[in-house]
Amino acid sequence: MQMKISGQRALALAIMMAGAMALAQQPTGTLAASKPKTPSGATITIPNPAKLPSIGKVDARYASFNVEMAEITGGRFWKPYPKAGAQPLAPPAAQTSHAGDHSQPPGTSADLYQYRPPIDLSNPRLVKLARELGPSYMRVSGTWANRTWFQDDDQPARSTPPAGFGSVLTRAEWHGVLNFLHATGDSLVTSFAVSAGTRNAAGEWTPDQAQAFIDFTHHVGGTIAAAEFMNEPTFPEVGGAPKGYDAAQFARDAKSFAAFLRTASPGTVFLGPGGVGEGPHSLMPPGMQMKLMESDAILAATGPVFDAFSYHFYGAVSQRCMGRTTVADALSDEWLDRTVQTEEFYAALRDKYMPGKPLWLTETAETACGGDPFASDFADVFRYLNQLGALAQRGVQTVMHNTLAASDYGLLDERTLEPRPDYWATLLWKRTMGQTVLQPALHPAPGLRLYAQCAPAGGGAVTLLVLNMQATALTLRLPEAAQQASLTAASLTSSRALMNGKPLATTPDGTVLLPSTVLAHAGNLTLPATSATFLTFPHASNPACR
Repeated sequence: MQMKISGQRALALAIMMAGAMALAQQPTGTLAASKPKTPSGATITIPNPAKLPSIGKVDARYASFNVEMAEITGGRFWKPYPKAGAQPLAPPAAQTSHAGDHSQPPGTSADLYQYRPPIDLSNPRLVKLARELGPSYMRVSGTWANRTWFQDDDQPARSTPPAGFGSVLTRAEWHGVLNFLHATGDSLVTSFAVSAGTRNAAGEWTPDQAQAFIDFTHHVGGTIAAAEFMNEPTFPEVGGAPKGYDAAQFARDAKSFAAFLRTASPGTVFLGPGGVGEGPHSLMPPGMQMKLMESDAILAATGPVFDAFSYHFYGAVSQRCMGRTTVADALSDEWLDRTVQTEEFYAALRDKYMPGKPLWLTETAETACGGDPFASDFADVFRYLNQLGALAQRGVQTVMHNTLAASDYGLLDERTLEPRPDYWATLLWKRTMGQTVLQPALHPAPGLRLYAQCAPAGGGAVTLLVLNMQATALTLRLPEAAQQASLTAASLTSSRALMNGKPLATTPDGTVLLPSTVLAHAGNLTLPATSATFLTFPHASNPACR
């Protein structure tokens, strides 16, 4: 039986991942059970950090983040799950934007969205908290960007967008993005409008809007480090592309865009294809109608037009879209392994069509459709840090977390700008894990993951990241002394993290208050249950880290 979208509003979003389309087939309702854990009482001997070989390098902006275009313009984005005492995002009188309801992806259920006024990127607290995570790429894109009209004048925003568009982006709003990037030291990644309003009578994409957008960016001193032509072309009609849009049409448009970009912004890296919703864990639920334009077909049609291969990854869909991932799943080996299995799928396509080109993961988070309720809790730290560690080992150059401060998967609470556990995980990664990736020479045991990279300061120092997903403490045998920073929480569903048992906090202006690391002596070290620990060996003298 085929199910029509119009009669199933809540169900419709299960096949429409506006901004995040990974559709995970889970026949039993949860992930398969984990393998047996590391035997209780076992001691894990850490390899000599001085002898860990280098296996590659990642971008200096490896751990990065997204800000959705819907946040910049104001619009309807994933509604946060209700929480006790939480205030609405805006008073009822402000529940309209200058784009009205056109910003909501067509055919989707209004019940799953909530209007947001434009994000205040001049907020000093937000600027300081983002700067602490630098250097980063800030990707301003998402499904909403595919249908956003750039109003290239200094007049107040139009109340409705022109025909063929869904949102209005003003010069002032975009200038605010560029000012934010200047204040934080971050670099811009974006995408362009591809909807009907950008096309001529023959249905061909035209560069008028893109030209105005780039010209204004350059005029005010901004630069675009990298860009995708459109957000998530594997589901084109949800993203606002013309009805019936196929790989041949995308190839024609992408080649036209590539030629345009080389002239309009020659220093910009052209990313693509930017697919999502494919691979071993992204199957369409039975009975659903949804056109998937496969990345294989896209790449066969475009040829090697892209400078780097980009893709998106979500291990499942959230509860909003009928997902059923649980907190227990969040610590399972099967859940953690999904990021590598999907990378293998896309890396094979890269090797087939774009051999030698770098891989960029330009959008990812706990689950698609705004994240599950526990996406903002400590349980998600393991998914995120495992993803950073595993993909660095596989040569992925950057991982862009969705989002900085919107919905339940934001690094910051959008109402209070209070850092969530994933923010602190990012911060510790940035401060302890450098660009040179090392082979830890210790295979992951069930419930245990170990990753290694040179420390950012150089001088031969090495940092190991140890993820203990078990409900019991873990004993490590260290070959030499290390500085220890262990992330824990009162519970997996806590929204507040601890470092070495002390609260992590910020001042009102956004200054982070990190407790001091503690000295872990050579010999046995007990790590807490369900903890993520960074161990920096300052005197390792690893030749690869000098």
